[in-house]
Amino acid sequence: MDIQGKIREVLAETVRNDPGPSHRSLSETDFLHALQRRGIIDDIMKDLHSTQEAATHSEKTSHLKPAAHFVDDVIHLKKPSIDPSRRCLYLHVLGGKAFLEHLQEPEPLPGQACSTFTLYLHFRNQRFRSKPVPCACEPDLKEGFLLEIHRDGEGNKMVDATSMLPMCDPVHFVLIKTDTSSETTLVSSYFLDWRSVLSSPSGKTCIAVELMGVGSECKLPAGVLTVSLELYPPLSETLSSDVLRTQQSLERQRTAEKERLFLVYAKQWWREFLEIRPSHQSKLVKIFAQDENGVNRPVCSYVRVLRAGRLLESPRQAARFVSLLVHQKAPVVGGGAKQEQWCTLLAFLCRGKGDCEDHATLLCSLLLGFGLDAYVCVGTKAKGAPHAWVLTRGTDGSITFWESLTAHRYLHRAIDPDAPPLAPQPRPSSPYRTVGCVFNHRSFLANCQPSDAVELSVFDFQNPSRWKAMSEEALKSVCAPGSTTSLPPVPPLCAPSLDAAAASNQLELELRYLVSEHRKDLDLFTMWDDHLSYLLSSALSSYELERSTGVSCGNEEFQDAVRRAVPDGHTFKGFPIHFLHRHARRAFSACLRSPFCEEIICCRGDHVRLAVRVRVCVCPEDVCAVWLMFACKYRSVL
Repeated sequence: MDIQGKIREVLAETVRNDPGPSHRSLSETDFLHALQRRGIIDDIMKDLHSTQEAATHSEKTSHLKPAAHFVDDVIHLKKPSIDPSRRCLYLHVLGGKAFLEHLQEPEPLPGQACSTFTLYLHFRNQRFRSKPVPCACEPDLKEGFLLEIHRDGEGNKMVDATSMLPMCDPVHFVLIKTDTSSETTLVSSYFLDWRSVLSSPSGKTCIAVELMGVGSECKLPAGVLTVSLELYPPLSETLSSDVLRTQQSLERQRTAEKERLFLVYAKQWWREFLEIRPSHQSKLVKIFAQDENGVNRPVCSYVRVLRAGRLLESPRQAARFVSLLVHQKAPVVGGGAKQEQWCTLLAFLCRGKGDCEDHATLLCSLLLGFGLDAYVCVGTKAKGAPHAWVLTRGTDGSITFWESLTAHRYLHRAIDPDAPPLAPQPRPSSPYRTVGCVFNHRSFLANCQPSDAVELSVFDFQNPSRWKAMSEEALKSVCAPGSTTSLPPVPPLCAPSLDAAAASNQLELELRYLVSEHRKDLDLFTMWDDHLSYLLSSALSSYELERSTGVSCGNEEFQDAVRRAVPDGHTFKGFPIHFLHRHARRAFSACLRSPFCEEIICCRGDHVRLAVRVRVCVCPEDVCAVWLMFACKYRSVL
């Protein structure tokens, strides 16, 4: 529509018609009236209305709000659409600069695939995402986000500056880089104290946000974002900067004192634990862990009671969702020991990948939300590798281990070391070897039994001779929500925005093309059997059902249908495979690495017919389980 060009014309015309400096200067109202006379506002609103109608279906099913886009220089045109009875903070990202890692990156040509930056925001249970922009030294990150501000339980009440002063919830920025093969990298995680706008006389302020790196690079700047903050409607009275500084100083002092007292208590507790047995020094008792910004926090603060609304409907579905998030150890430059990094929940969800500790704390949080008595276990698995998994205790005393990376469940039965030699003993069912400690959002217990072997451990947490517990009051002082300002807020899960059927069709078409081109290079002709492709759907459905529930069903019908579809004297071969991404070329390359799958794709013979079927199962956060199956049938020649 060339809105900016039209607005510049109207502005120039209005200035020309101005009587002169002796009269009053042009106001915003004059300018809006001029735009209305020319019909430009009506044109904009019609265009916005039609765009919103097209997006209504996806918006209804998604909690992840897209950025509120504003045309440069016409921000005030959006004012009438803001509810005047609710306080909002308009956060406008005006662009990025000094992303020096991308200094030499060439500007992408039109239509060329390139790496992109995406900015994610979380503020008081609201989540937002920017549109992806090409990675550059000065990325074109220009987005507007409208954040609602109200006190808990008073959503319809307008808050004033005094009410907003104690709201210490920060705006959490997470910047993600996505490369051309859809691999994601966490660039920065930053917490912005937005309250500086409360002391701005104009109700608007502009700040430069220096984003720092993560992990081993947490002391190095990643880049700078220029951010404008503005309150709507404007405050009738602003606070003095002294009042704001005093409030922030008091919050920091209170947090520092609580954290100091907890550290003193933790040191004393650890000394007492070592006095029980000297061998306790070697047990994996993890009291503190570093997040992506290098901040040491008690491990209990990484677990929360997390309810997923209607996005997840059972504990096993929650376990399946967590297992679909990619397992990746924290990246480190060079060799040496494992880089420690327990991610905040928002960074983990936005990146879609993390280490076993990230998976275990998320699964534990979801199981607590489903009302289970869940704990994160820290110990070792085969070959002594450190590991974290989840434990739940039933009301009947039964103990179940949940592997957060695979969604597998194991019923634990302890071996009795005092039993007679010939007494039958249960065989170890889980892959875990030792357990040093367990914890959740309000409990921390260290294993003080003679042996920390999982098969010999009794998980009777009320028995102080088996488990040494930390004070719940001490943990609550630094780990309970709102106890300290250093705790990152916990975001809600977002509904999927992907259309599973459309994603399945798209990936299937791309794979058909890749197979045809690959066979063409081998001088082979490709004939597709659409009926056989359709029959593969039931097999993929039963595979996903078995992963989600542990129940195998539906395979008999698939086998019967295939027998009917394959004529006498013909041979059928099928190869199913599972992925956690929707990148066709990566999936096809992985399939070709399997000799059995390559044999199907490169099948030669008489009456060869190929089939492929894709099933994309979309979970919250647009996390996908991708099942695909290649098959062929051909006439057997003796």
